[in-house]
Amino acid sequence: MDFERPWLANYPKGIGPEVDLEKYASIVSVLEETCRLYRDNPAFANFGKKITYAEVDELSTRFANYLLHELKLKKGDRVALMMPNILQYPIAIFGVLRAGLTVVNTNPMYTARELRHQLTDSGASAIVVLENFAHVVEEVVADTPIKQVIVTGVGDMLAFPKGALVNFVLRHVKKQVPEYSLPGHVRFNDTLAKGVGKTLPAIELRGEDIAFLQYTGGTTGVAKGAMLTHRNLVANMQQSSIWIGTNATMGQEVIVTALPLYHIFALTANCLVFMKFGGLNYLITNPRDMPGFVKELSRIPFTAITGVNTLFNGLLNTPGFDKIDFSRLHLTLGGGMAVQRAVAERWKKATGVTLVEAYGLTETSPAACINPMDLPEYNGSIGLPIPSTDACIKDDDGRMLPVDEVGELCIRGPQVMAGYWQRPEETAKVIDADGWLHTGDMAKMDPQGFFYIVDRKKDMILVSGFNVYPNEVEDVIALMPGVLEVAAVGVPDDKSGEAVKVVIVRKDPALTADQVKAFCKENLTGYKLPRYVEFRDELPKSNVGKILRRELRDSAAKA
Repeated sequence: MDFERPWLANYPKGIGPEVDLEKYASIVSVLEETCRLYRDNPAFANFGKKITYAEVDELSTRFANYLLHELKLKKGDRVALMMPNILQYPIAIFGVLRAGLTVVNTNPMYTARELRHQLTDSGASAIVVLENFAHVVEEVVADTPIKQVIVTGVGDMLAFPKGALVNFVLRHVKKQVPEYSLPGHVRFNDTLAKGVGKTLPAIELRGEDIAFLQYTGGTTGVAKGAMLTHRNLVANMQQSSIWIGTNATMGQEVIVTALPLYHIFALTANCLVFMKFGGLNYLITNPRDMPGFVKELSRIPFTAITGVNTLFNGLLNTPGFDKIDFSRLHLTLGGGMAVQRAVAERWKKATGVTLVEAYGLTETSPAACINPMDLPEYNGSIGLPIPSTDACIKDDDGRMLPVDEVGELCIRGPQVMAGYWQRPEETAKVIDADGWLHTGDMAKMDPQGFFYIVDRKKDMILVSGFNVYPNEVEDVIALMPGVLEVAAVGVPDDKSGEAVKVVIVRKDPALTADQVKAFCKENLTGYKLPRYVEFRDELPKSNVGKILRRELRDSAAKA
């Protein structure tokens, strides 16, 4: 069924409705082109050490040789990577892909239960793990198909003596490396040594080959592996780079990569898209150390930064951030969760750069909608569907809804996953017969084709039959000067079915519940007002900084 695409009329100048999906056969084709064009450019930096594209080319080839010649892995086999942002990570990613294998990105903060599920479900043959988390691998490895464990230390890719010193401090002074016993494990640097002098066989990669098994957070039950093919990722690189390219210079960009590379946002937007630009990714290993992060930012001549709302908010509230030189910064991209107006406006005031909101999912590789890069100020929208992407709003019966009506946001395009790994029934629940991915997000489209997220379907609060969207309540309360962070959830109520509860982290310790309620009364209609106000020292968050409303709901239900 054909339908109107009003967003095309509002595309930035020079951007067409479609991208060339056939230009590159695989992610490896893009990498090889970049390594040829920008050999001497720095590609990744971490702890003061930079590696060039020529070194990425050489080191990833060595790692691919090890996987193929030493481990005898076959095309399509899975290799799990369990690391924070360190130089070993991109080398391992590109090595796995060059060997014709599939990357299984693994959150290093996983518990043994979560790790056991992911390694077993994916059928991973090998795992690269940072030694700080090797004890968790030890606990589960016997229950998984893992045949080889590869261990690395934070300092392993740094020059001597710095690398040895970093490893010594982390192991023996800060005691951040718990004891582990993994008989037969090899060190990452040894795998690189074993890959020297071998010939990388010619491996034909096709668009339908799975590049990444990207596990979803599992908030709706067991974590599922989204099958992201080379075609999916190449399409999204093409789509995003054309869009962002209106505000970027080839070979000149320096992007701050604070979100972990195991998260789809940083993986595609930073590692892959800026690799295509011949840019430099500054890898931040521990962005939760905000004072340390700000100190590092003060030394980086960065031109771009991506993040989630909580990251930007954290930076804005860290002493010293306002002293940073933002003269080269021209691109700030927010996604992963709703960007709050109060945070976006403070960001613009502090940096002079608009915080441009984008929207995507693990299942869309991830970018689906992005605001124009020349946006003068934050507009509350997730933007326009990017080239070669269709978006629509559907009701519960699957009918497309007209402009300004709220329903479920659905996405169709070449970046939509091939499905969930070994879960055809789960795939069928989210991708319909016409190829539309049902996102689970409630949204509306305005007459210009800009989309607005109203909320997650499952986060919606129903008060006496009226829909209350937590984002709206949170946005209002976030405007209060005494509020640092806020989350709104629905709690059971005998009279109204559900009532609104807000959980707040105070910036001003004198802030009271009555003040919050009075402020809301001025800004929200009656049924949206919070009945309960709770103050906490911190909000529960996922490892990439998403506020976990479900945990707040669960704790409220037990109270």
